Amino acid sequence: MGKALIIGCGGVASVAIHKCCQNSEVFSEIMIASRTKSKCDALKAKLDGGKTIIHTAQVDADHVDELIALIDNFKPDLVLNLGLPYQDLTIMDACLATKTSYVDTANYEPIDTAKFEYSWQWAYREKFEKAGITALLGSGFDPGVTGVFSAYAMKHYFDEIHTIDILDCNAGDHGYPFATNFNPEINIREVSANGSYWENGKEIETKPMEIKRVYNFPQVGEKDMYLLHHEEIESLALNIKGVKRIRFFMTFGQSYLTHLKCLENVGMTSIVPIDYNGMQIVPLQFLKAVLPDPASLGPRTKGKTNIGCIYTGLKDGKEVSYYVYNVCDHEECYREVESQAISYTTGVPAMIGAMMLMTGKWNKPGVHNIEEFDPDPFMEALNKWGLPWVEDFAPTMVD
Repeated sequence: MGKALIIGCGGVASVAIHKCCQNSEVFSEIMIASRTKSKCDALKAKLDGGKTIIHTAQVDADHVDELIALIDNFKPDLVLNLGLPYQDLTIMDACLATKTSYVDTANYEPIDTAKFEYSWQWAYREKFEKAGITALLGSGFDPGVTGVFSAYAMKHYFDEIHTIDILDCNAGDHGYPFATNFNPEINIREVSANGSYWENGKEIETKPMEIKRVYNFPQVGEKDMYLLHHEEIESLALNIKGVKRIRFFMTFGQSYLTHLKCLENVGMTSIVPIDYNGMQIVPLQFLKAVLPDPASLGPRTKGKTNIGCIYTGLKDGKEVSYYVYNVCDHEECYREVESQAISYTTGVPAMIGAMMLMTGKWNKPGVHNIEEFDPDPFMEALNKWGLPWVEDFAPTMVD
């Protein structure tokens, strides 16, 4: 049916590529491109022999001209960006230059400041609209499925949504004293930044890990969770009309927090370059090099994730509450695609988002967040492609 250029070959990309190959009716041809071509070739060797034709290429996604040359050569229907969030804008520039649609899972952040927000990408709205191409932002799980859940709740169960609590629980155990489930650099920047939530039209900032709640997660049990700043808060505040408060919570075990605090105290989480033996090194990038590669956690990780959203609001003048969530099993994910559930829960929605554009189910020139589209075909695809969801109409609320 169509061709997709997939940029990146890490844990999330590997899952998305596996899923594209399972979905060969839509993805008849893909190209995997990354800075390290050998990683792309190894994945191609593993997946070759199916109906999807796989190509590989070397590309440095920091360079727009390299990206343009690759797109011009392969002529994909869309580019699925599963590289680093620092590269979103160069890839969007290349898509504009070649009039190719664009999908990503994480919003742009500059490499030198740990600040991620949508403003840089939203600045492309008019250009993409004029070019007649679509940019679908944040097609992972959170952001991604959490936005689809919100659009679905709004469409089917509410006239007005007043509060949204996004709960991200990972109860997986990989056996290491300290490791991160996705790119350590992004993970640690996210967790050590100030928290924030949205209330009554404005963002309220909190200190890192200042707000803690305990929640009993279905199929997982009771876990400590902490309020973080998260990118979908910004887009949901804009797109879910009438919303008064949005919060994002993520679970962390005590061991993780103790290690992180220690690393922070000795300066290892800093993104400011230091001089070491006449070389400039960034402590956080060095830390990333010594920590276990998240892609290596798959065979070791046991347990489940539970990610979902709790909504309150009004329907026909009555107060309604609604919880929709997905539970994913680390070991089952590994058996299917040789990955742990964190990569799986992001990689599957990345494929589905690309599929929505490829099949024309979603088609709206411009730059759009995922909750701006009809949620129903995406929700249906989640059940089909490995992330079934559960609904609860009498959930326990977060205070």
